[in-house]
Amino acid sequence: MLYERLVQKNDEAVRKGLPRQILERESRYYGGTVDPSTGIAWVNHTSGTPTDMCNWGTALVNPDSAFYQDKELLERLLLASEFVLRNQHADGSISPGWTNYHSPPDTAFVVVGYSQLYELLDRSGWEPLRPVLENMRLFLERTLPALVTGGCHTPNHRWVLCAALGCLHKLFGGEALLMRADEWLAEGMDITPDGEWTERSNGIYSAVSDIMLIYAARLLDRPELLEPVRLNLRMMVYLVHPSGEIVTDYSGRQDLGHFHNLSPYYLPYAMLALQDGDPLLAGMAELAGQALEDPGVASVNVLVRMLLEPELRGPFAPDDTSAANAVPMKYEKVLNGEFLRDGYLGQMEAAGHHGRIFHSRLHTDFGAPVARIRDGNTSVTLMTETPSFFALRHGSTRLLAVQASSYFSPGYVPMQDMKTLEGGGYVLSGEQKKGYYGPVKTELLPASSATPISPWYLLPHQSRELTHEQTFGVRIEAVPSEDGQTWTLHVAAQEPADVMTQLSFVFGSEGEITSGELLEAGPDRWIWSDGTLRYECGGDWIELEGAELAHRSTSVREANLPSSCKVVLLNLLTPFDKTVTIRLSPKA
Repeated sequence: MLYERLVQKNDEAVRKGLPRQILERESRYYGGTVDPSTGIAWVNHTSGTPTDMCNWGTALVNPDSAFYQDKELLERLLLASEFVLRNQHADGSISPGWTNYHSPPDTAFVVVGYSQLYELLDRSGWEPLRPVLENMRLFLERTLPALVTGGCHTPNHRWVLCAALGCLHKLFGGEALLMRADEWLAEGMDITPDGEWTERSNGIYSAVSDIMLIYAARLLDRPELLEPVRLNLRMMVYLVHPSGEIVTDYSGRQDLGHFHNLSPYYLPYAMLALQDGDPLLAGMAELAGQALEDPGVASVNVLVRMLLEPELRGPFAPDDTSAANAVPMKYEKVLNGEFLRDGYLGQMEAAGHHGRIFHSRLHTDFGAPVARIRDGNTSVTLMTETPSFFALRHGSTRLLAVQASSYFSPGYVPMQDMKTLEGGGYVLSGEQKKGYYGPVKTELLPASSATPISPWYLLPHQSRELTHEQTFGVRIEAVPSEDGQTWTLHVAAQEPADVMTQLSFVFGSEGEITSGELLEAGPDRWIWSDGTLRYECGGDWIELEGAELAHRSTSVREANLPSSCKVVLLNLLTPFDKTVTIRLSPKA
């Protein structure tokens, strides 16, 4: 049972956390727990002391824990709460230990987790916890100015702030908190009709937006906020590989290309499965529960919520088997295929920011189309507006990415458009432009241009005339065989002539390349010059045909190939019209 497993994992986390607590009174970190990766005690919601406090607090008030009402653990929790108070800035914010300092959104993450733990400890009625509760309440109260006035960096931060504002309103009341939440919510939901959030971060930030909007919907009495969450949760059904790995190949955040599973989605799926009685959400909750290996970080601690809401322990449907069967294992789904993305992009100039914002990014890849195909243990992703355009999982083998890069505008060539082909398959296309700029007209020159020193950065470059503009276009047809055992990639580019181009095939490091004529290009990197390329892992294999050696460059500037992978490069020179065939081992 999931609940019993999490109680056991939580007790293990308590045992691991206690030795990391600093007990030397002279230390600046006295009472805090050390993050093993940095050797520093932080007040953040992931590797910081509040996460250990959630582990310790749930153990103290849970009769099923080996640490239930343990006096020594209580003393340690009190020390931790004092550390958190001491390390809160005078403005009420915290600095998480990474790039954000005096950060309202990172403070909000802590507030969401801290307030839930506060509620759980307070509910227990165990009087010895009173000093801890007083410290926690004081910390939360001190955050009020930072959250009522503070801003954010990223789209999902807005929903974290709204959830935190709701948590604080539940504790302290106050119209200012509700008004600030209304200001954030007035900006509208950044989600496509198919359920894609702005950051396209299936491994991290989509789940963050989902759970935070659920909290906000409850705490602010805004049930309409659950609708975008439902959209995303239904979309995620099509973004899980057979192994349980989440599709992160096209993420706009740091989960890009890294392994993530469904575990962060457990609470969103479980909460809405119970509320809606939806067997699909129930089935996904079961799958997410199977992936859970620990209670989680402070802001989304599953065990804290299970103790507050015992029904979240499951099951979520009368028949667990039927719930699991509700999750499809064979499908072909295009996400955002009908989204009018160009229309939104066309309105960007009128927004007035001229394409420049600071400490963040515009995420113009929002709503770019993605195709997902799954058939049993084979899973394929075709994607746009990302360095990769094709990725494949087959049994134990992982073709993590197929990427096109060139020296035209040095770096990757992202595909900007994707359409379905009549009869099956997809056509993807990407275009880059590059030109030169003439002299600034005399009447537009600044006064500094007539002085002995004329800095380049003072010239009005926007006034230069464009000359000799060139266009480099790549077109890719990706077509599966009828049985899905073969994929044909037809890659073509014509102009300008003599553009050195490279296709990179990125395989998981766990497998081995067992055939093909290869030239060394660096550690775990080869140029594929001839023969049939074969990659094997766990009894499964992927074969590629279509080698070519049009040039001998071992890399393309600005196209940084991933480490801890096996990369095979296919070197092309324009004009080219190249076909690469990908064959898969027989289905088990």
